[in-house]
Amino acid sequence: MKTIFLIILLIPFLSYGQENDEILTKKGIDTSKYVPTGLIVGDKAPPIEGASLTGAKINSIDILKKKKIVLLFYRGKWCPHCNRFLSNLNDSLQYITNTNAKVLVVGPESMDNTEKAADKSGATFTLIADTTMQIQKDYDVLFSVTKKYQGKIKTFLRTDIAENNNQEEAALPVPAAYIIDTTGKITWRYFEYDYAKRPSIKEIIDNLK
Repeated sequence: MKTIFLIILLIPFLSYGQENDEILTKKGIDTSKYVPTGLIVGDKAPPIEGASLTGAKINSIDILKKKKIVLLFYRGKWCPHCNRFLSNLNDSLQYITNTNAKVLVVGPESMDNTEKAADKSGATFTLIADTTMQIQKDYDVLFSVTKKYQGKIKTFLRTDIAENNNQEEAALPVPAAYIIDTTGKITWRYFEYDYAKRPSIKEIIDNLK
């Protein structure tokens, strides 16, 4: 009797877990593998090292000596939601930099494709091609893409995700956002599996004050 009672109690939770997996799968996330949940407010931000498209070395430790960092992740030049967000970001960039913050935008694409993403958005912010995927792993945003979603992107957006990123396997970041203060702590985050949703520029600016 106790066993039956426990099963009845667990059914809603099991159902919720299945529904949640279905939602993530629809967004292209392979739930049979690791599903990222992102870093949280109060966490020490991992160091960010890389190079801008101009070849300038990027080191978050040096930046944080003088400025806060707004760290944003995008999926690729093929993603219309990303292109729209990055274009809006570029249009409002001065409002962010006026708060004494540096914007770093990180993506999984090859250097050539990152340059194309910059051209599409008219980027004057710093774009980093995370070709080793290390920054995405450090900030817990990277996930494996389902075969079905890969096929969808190939059919409708004419892009092979793995090839676009110059990787053997298809992986993408959750398009998350973090604000890192000058002490190196994460003070705000936006983490949403639905790639069609992004933080507003106003929301970012309000959390920089």
